[in-house]
Amino acid sequence: MKIAYLFPGQGSQSPGMLAAFEKEAGVIRKTFDEASAIMGRDLWALAQQGSAEELNQTVVTQPLMLTAGIATWRVAQARGMPAPNYVAGHSLGEYSALVAAQAMAFADAVGLVEQRARLMQDAVAEGEGAMAAVLGLDDVSVQAVCAEAEIGEVVEAVNFNAPGQVVIAGHRQAVSRACELAKQAGAKRCIELPVSVPSHCRLMREASEQLSEHLAQIAISAPRIPVVHNVDVSVSSDAAGIRAALTAQLYRPVRWAQTIEWLRDQGIDRYVECGPGKVLAGLNRRIDRSLQCAALIDDGAIDNVLAELGANA
Repeated sequence: MKIAYLFPGQGSQSPGMLAAFEKEAGVIRKTFDEASAIMGRDLWALAQQGSAEELNQTVVTQPLMLTAGIATWRVAQARGMPAPNYVAGHSLGEYSALVAAQAMAFADAVGLVEQRARLMQDAVAEGEGAMAAVLGLDDVSVQAVCAEAEIGEVVEAVNFNAPGQVVIAGHRQAVSRACELAKQAGAKRCIELPVSVPSHCRLMREASEQLSEHLAQIAISAPRIPVVHNVDVSVSSDAAGIRAALTAQLYRPVRWAQTIEWLRDQGIDRYVECGPGKVLAGLNRRIDRSLQCAALIDDGAIDNVLAELGANA
């Protein structure tokens, strides 16, 4: 059996996340303590007591989700989950994947994603950007309505998550126009996302150039586990390739559906989501209903996966 571990990005956070883990609660808290020391604030208290609005702020969400992903990964290791053949992360989740693959130190990644978040937040004035999920329209049609809706502003298809589910981002008014055009073109729904920046569109180009400078100062090693970059569905074995992928990722689309299809074509039998929620497991089933997906949201989920893997050994 071949396994891929997947790490979610922004959008999977929620108040009280990871509190359901009890068997390895110490591993969770130790991971959050490490990140808290770097951030200068109690991330565990924030995760448990912060409001949804506070957790949705990019400068909070990014270090929090990185920490949650690595905490879940460490719990999985402590519980004896098998090593993966590949790892991948959705957008921000790719940083968790790189830490899991030992290409980047956790401490370095915490500081880096905090800088990434601040660069993204500063790139567009608060309230001027937006993101929305377009449901029930094919990729080409979404791209067409975005092109029609721009009118001197920016709106682009930025997350190709699954067939019939594409996220768009850009200037708020342009996103609104694109949503109206998408509905006219046959979209079932357009849902504005609770995020504070328009990620993965060209409004982030300047932020990506600044991020590149920070990346140059971070030690990056060859991954011990192959990491699939979602910006171009490639695997890099050297620091230069990883830095280039992370820089481009900031202003180019997340090709999640293609990432999962590529992993399937490599013979991956099982997909394990490491982090709060079940967003990626849900997307993967929309991509291919035959895929075996599990989200490690609590001790019971890990127990179930271990039992299934043992039965199939």
